[in-house]
Amino acid sequence: MLRYALAILATLAVFPAHATEAGWALLRDGGHVVLLRHARAQATSDPANLDIDSCSTQSNLTDRGRQQARKIGALFAARAASTEKVLSSRYCRALETARLAFGDASIEPFDALDPVAKDDAAVPKEQVQSILAEIRAFSGSGNLVMVTHLEIISALIGAGAREGEAVIVRPEGETLHVLGRIIN
Repeated sequence: MLRYALAILATLAVFPAHATEAGWALLRDGGHVVLLRHARAQATSDPANLDIDSCSTQSNLTDRGRQQARKIGALFAARAASTEKVLSSRYCRALETARLAFGDASIEPFDALDPVAKDDAAVPKEQVQSILAEIRAFSGSGNLVMVTHLEIISALIGAGAREGEAVIVRPEGETLHVLGRIIN
C-alpha cells in the first residue's frame, strides 16, 4: 500500500514539470496567447473601499509575488519567442505583475481583464466576448500575454489557475482550448 501511495505522489510531482516543459515548447514557436494569472497577492479579494486608481485600496503583490513576477519574466525572456503584446487588468497586482515580468513600455491596460465586482455572481458575457475578440484578432509572430485574475481565467477556460500560472490557449469556436500550462 505504501508503494502505491509513493507511486501516485511521484506521478503527481512529475506532472507539473511535464506540463510546464510542454508549455515552453509551444511558446518557443510564437504566435500563441497566454492567460497569466497575476503573481501572489496579499489577499484573495479586495477591500470594500476599492478604488481602481489607488493601489492603497487594493490587494497588492507580496514580496514573494514580486519575486515570482520577475522570475516569470526571466523565464519568458529565456525560453519563449518574443512577447509581442501584453494586455493587463487595470488592478495594481496585475499591472505590477506585467511590469515586473515584461517591462513598463509594453503594457496596455485592458479593462475586460478586470475581475468582476464582489456582488456579481459571474463574469458578464460581454466581458468574455471582448476578451475572446482580442484573442481572435491576434495574429502576431510573437506571443500575446494577458495578465488577469482567477475568475476571468475560470470564465474563459472553465478551470482555474494558480497565482503566477500561465495558460496557453487558442480559440475554438465560441470557447478557448487549453494547449498547455506553465506552473511557476
